Amino acid sequence: MSKRVLIVDDEPNILISLEFLMRREGYEVQVARDGQEALAAASAWRPDLVLLDVVMPRKSGFDVCQAIRADPQLAHTRIVMLTAKGRDTDITKGLALGANAYLPKPFSTHELVRQVRSLLGEGG
Repeated sequence: MSKRVLIVDDEPNILISLEFLMRREGYEVQVARDGQEALAAASAWRPDLVLLDVVMPRKSGFDVCQAIRADPQLAHTRIVMLTAKGRDTDITKGLALGANAYLPKPFSTHELVRQVRSLLGEGG
């Protein structure tokens, strides 16, 4: 069974390109367009990994990350934050809230795929 990746971003072009990339790499993919939708999808679908934007409507990526970590049934889920908020304080906050990795936009698709594979135990 292929690993499940939930992509959360409010920017349609980013969602489409990340969905294409993750499907091409062989992952099962679902998308969410805001933080509230992300939490509902994570609870219902139980992804192995979440690609999570920080700045979104309804709930920020920081809020989503914190909620996933607080839910015992989702706490094992790997989280990669993808965001234009690349200051050291933002990175520190994301990692402190439980993100496994933090990639500032623009990011390399090769680096993203390497990071996803690594976090899912598939080598880099």
